[in-house]
Amino acid sequence: MGGADIGIVMAYSAGIMLIFMISWIFLKPLKFLGRLILNSILGALFLIIFNYFGQYTGVYIGVNEITALLIGILGIPGFIAILLIKLLI
Repeated sequence: MGGADIGIVMAYSAGIMLIFMISWIFLKPLKFLGRLILNSILGALFLIIFNYFGQYTGVYIGVNEITALLIGILGIPGFIAILLIKLLI
């Protein structure tokens, strides 16, 4: 009777580990996608606020494919990089 109980416990343990491994495989890309969306929203918000106040100072960052991609991937550091490039050029 002791051998059957260990087999059942091992089967349940293997099933639980399989569930955790499958959920990790599927949740990893979702975390990356969520981070990308959060960076995009924060970067776009900073760009909108900066362009609103930039009209008074004369510094304006245009929105095109390159700036949207850079800000979307990097977020606030991408915005700072674009701002530094704009100020240096």
